[in-house]
Amino acid sequence: MELRSVWCVVMTCLFHTSCADKDFFTSIGQMTDLLYTEKDLVTSLKDYIRAEEGKLEQVKKWAESLDLLSATASQDPEGFLGHPVNAFKLMKRLNTEWGELESLVLKDVSDGFISNLTIQRQYFPSDDDQVGAAKALMRLQDTYRLDTNSISTGELPGKRSFKPDCFELGKIAYSDADYYHTELWMEQALKQLDEGEQSTVDSVTILDYLSYSIYQQGELERALDYTKRLLKLDSSHQRANGNLKYFEYQLAKQQKAEAEEAPNDKAKREREKREASDKKGIPADYLPERRKYEQLCRGEGIKMTPRRQSRLFCRYSDNNGHPLYLLGPVKQEDEWDRPRIVRYHEFLSDSEIQKVKELAKPRLRRATVHDPQTGKLTTAHYRVSKSAWLAAYEDPVVDKINQRIEDITGLNVKTAEELQVANYGVGGQYEPHFDFGRKDEPDAFKELGTGNRIATWLIYMSDVSSGGATVFTDVGAAVWPKKGTAVFWYNLFASGEGDYSTRHAACPVLVGNKWVSNKWIHERGQEFRRRCTLKESD
Repeated sequence: MELRSVWCVVMTCLFHTSCADKDFFTSIGQMTDLLYTEKDLVTSLKDYIRAEEGKLEQVKKWAESLDLLSATASQDPEGFLGHPVNAFKLMKRLNTEWGELESLVLKDVSDGFISNLTIQRQYFPSDDDQVGAAKALMRLQDTYRLDTNSISTGELPGKRSFKPDCFELGKIAYSDADYYHTELWMEQALKQLDEGEQSTVDSVTILDYLSYSIYQQGELERALDYTKRLLKLDSSHQRANGNLKYFEYQLAKQQKAEAEEAPNDKAKREREKREASDKKGIPADYLPERRKYEQLCRGEGIKMTPRRQSRLFCRYSDNNGHPLYLLGPVKQEDEWDRPRIVRYHEFLSDSEIQKVKELAKPRLRRATVHDPQTGKLTTAHYRVSKSAWLAAYEDPVVDKINQRIEDITGLNVKTAEELQVANYGVGGQYEPHFDFGRKDEPDAFKELGTGNRIATWLIYMSDVSSGGATVFTDVGAAVWPKKGTAVFWYNLFASGEGDYSTRHAACPVLVGNKWVSNKWIHERGQEFRRRCTLKESD
């Protein structure tokens, strides 16, 4: 088989084989396995190349020796064959050696590589993973107000990576009818082509997507300009010729209507045009809270007044004389006052973190949310992570963590949920939500039989290079990940009523790998540890 043919088979296997949706893009931790898979395939590919080169080297040597022999023999064919040894070797070559050469040329040395590829292929990401990763990149672009040109050159805060495929990102946005991001990425793809970068796609294809996406956003003049540019490159382009006539007709109609409108109507239209421009790129279901959420993620949160700031302290705490902490008090830091959010430093050691990750990683599954309409757990685009649950009996480290939480909080963790370990994926996030069940969700934790979630204990098991903050959208607080620390807050007032100021979110991870653990503590068992009152405060 020719090298080119084998390579075509390889690429077909790589890019046109479907596999089960494993949601790789929702967990950076599990995506690291894909790097080792690819590394193994590269090693296998190099072995195949060496085998193919070895075969071609043998053929090359054969051809060179025959070329030299033929040059000598052709000068005096009869005299050459008059030597009996030369005559014998000619018979031998044609009868035997050319057949051996044919077998060598036909020998397929790709079997080892193709076999390895076939085995590894079952672990490859799916189309959904590719689309999910592309959408995550666009989500990061919007949340952190990243410049398309910077992303396309592989530059992110603190990191530099390989350049993304701008055309592919634009095409995925187009498939999702996201014409705003289609325009951004197609314009960048066109810019790169104009600057002389190599690409598998031509300007005509990019302009076709670009003109239509701009038209869909109501900008007829720009859509017409791009269509004319396309037709200069390919005057026979059927769709562009049709669009040209349609755009010209619609533009003439629009200009005529504008010329005939009254001054007041013109002012109104200009105002609506400006408003539409301001909202460009904002989804139709965009909630006011999301703007605040994104601002907090960018570090643009509410700044406390000096007076409020003066009430926040760092302290050594023995937890009201707990015997365990009299000689070795815990390090407390107030992160926010209302609701009270406290960070505990050096809660977990590196070895404990590593053990928890080892236990959780093989069991990570796509994180789910509670659907209030169906009452069932389901995946959601606004929660991009994978999680696993660890019980105390599974390992002494988990049991120690649970006991440590109980000792520090003074709350009973025997009725708490198992330790949830979560790893966020590409642009991993969890949009604003409550941890406790609201009044319109009376059955939220009914199956547990332990009441509502009274408190949350959140452990950061990794530092995050950029992004990934925990933000409280109602009050404007932002807590940034710090490896080994934990933050704690009450979800319910002492009266049992929900504290709606605890609405929070996990910001998208811009650069880095975010691991956290959650311990949700429930009401049952706290009757004598956190007494009920009628007041909605502590």
